[in-house]
Amino acid sequence: MRTKISNYIFRIFLAICVLTLSFYIGCGSDDSEVDFEVASDTFTDSIYTELNPPNNDAYNDVFFQEYGTNPFIDTEDDHLSTFAMDVDTASYSITRRYLNDGNLPPRDAVRVEEFVNTFDYNYTPPSDGAFAVYIEGSPSRFGDGNRLQLMRIGIQGRVIPDENRKDAILTFVIDVSGSMALENRLGLVKRSLTLLVDQLRPGDKVGIVVYGSDARTILPHTGVEARGEILDAINALEPEGVTNAEAGLRLGYTLALQSAKHGSINRVILCSDGVANVGETGSDAILKKIRAHVEEGITLTTVGFGMGNYNDILMERLANDGNGSYAYVDNLNEARRIFVENLTGTLQIIAKDAKVQVDFNPQTVSRFRLIGYENRRLDHEDFRDDDVDAGEIGSGHSVTALYEIKLHEGANGKLATVFLRHEVPDTSRVTEINKDFFTSDLKSTFEAASAEFQFVAAIAEFAEILRGSYWAQKGNLKTVQQTIAEIQPHINNEQIDELTMLVNRAMDLTYQVQ
Repeated sequence: MRTKISNYIFRIFLAICVLTLSFYIGCGSDDSEVDFEVASDTFTDSIYTELNPPNNDAYNDVFFQEYGTNPFIDTEDDHLSTFAMDVDTASYSITRRYLNDGNLPPRDAVRVEEFVNTFDYNYTPPSDGAFAVYIEGSPSRFGDGNRLQLMRIGIQGRVIPDENRKDAILTFVIDVSGSMALENRLGLVKRSLTLLVDQLRPGDKVGIVVYGSDARTILPHTGVEARGEILDAINALEPEGVTNAEAGLRLGYTLALQSAKHGSINRVILCSDGVANVGETGSDAILKKIRAHVEEGITLTTVGFGMGNYNDILMERLANDGNGSYAYVDNLNEARRIFVENLTGTLQIIAKDAKVQVDFNPQTVSRFRLIGYENRRLDHEDFRDDDVDAGEIGSGHSVTALYEIKLHEGANGKLATVFLRHEVPDTSRVTEINKDFFTSDLKSTFEAASAEFQFVAAIAEFAEILRGSYWAQKGNLKTVQQTIAEIQPHINNEQIDELTMLVNRAMDLTYQVQ
């Protein structure tokens, strides 16, 4: 009882400190929202202790990176926002795993853009070119409500029919170390890769490298006409030894280079829990050895398995540095989504080094905040520097970015111009497109916006609350739940049922620990 009283007194004291700080900041310049970001970390920590599971750490030895939270930017100081496009979805699947296991996720596990980009918003693919750009805006239901507008930028990639995709030369690099025996995670790897192999077609080849204490090739690249031989090699996998990820990736790239073919998809697919405890163990050290091979056109997809003894940081960095994407498989349905329903998008790239720059009009926009993409931010001068690494986008993939913006009173005219730049694969040609957005394009109310717009706003708010964002301190999961319930009849998206279930679980868990 004495401990509980002490905790309450501490919280009251901390709240008074924060209110006092906000008062003094509020009496200062009109840049208070930017300045307050400096003080927000301590406040966020105190809020998020309310959301931690009762045992504080749901799993042992789980590693996530803290990327901070984007602040509001005054357009008088900087009217540009620049970031690399991203189609990773691992953060959402990892959070789903936490919630399904009865735990709220660590806030560092939640990356808002990966929640947002997990879902389909029914953008129409372009009739020509690689991308179509869609922009929509309305007053925000979340954050500071009518004080802010929410702007959604939707970018839809060209769809290449499955029958038209390039032949794929795939090199599976599979972690078979002892940690992969936990939770039968190697068993899920085997079932996932079986799904993938079942989708391959004549002209595709599969090679397999495994690593535990060391690495070895158990299957040279073999055409899918020998499907039985490929599946036998997968099914024979058994856990062994400690984890030498460096050796596995190095041998995997060597095997991939031996069979690489111009005009084909040359892809290494790493299946692992991200643990590396033998040899070089950091992503910088590992990628330094194979970056030259990446330049030769071999991309890397990382697929994470398991929870507890899991390294999200390494898996994400490897995918980013390896010019590929990062996914997390928590169940067979997720494996089916990645390797069956979206196989061509997973494998075939339609744009390299894709990046976005938004130029806000200082005459109409007072300040803005990019929601998420903290680890994808680029310097503004990098946008037209084609040597700068950015995002790789697969067939049919869409990318969505959300901005909270505050307008000048009586603002009228152009709000922003969205620029998109990318390299066309298999060429040295770079393409840039742009689209303007005006005050007249804004809907008068949140409810007047499209159902998909309201849907993505709720998803982003859900993620912001879970990650303990200062900017979502006035939000609550009940409002997210209500928003989803209101639009559900108007959304043709089977994922909405799952999202509703996850929000409900998070609400229950939050109530239990308060």
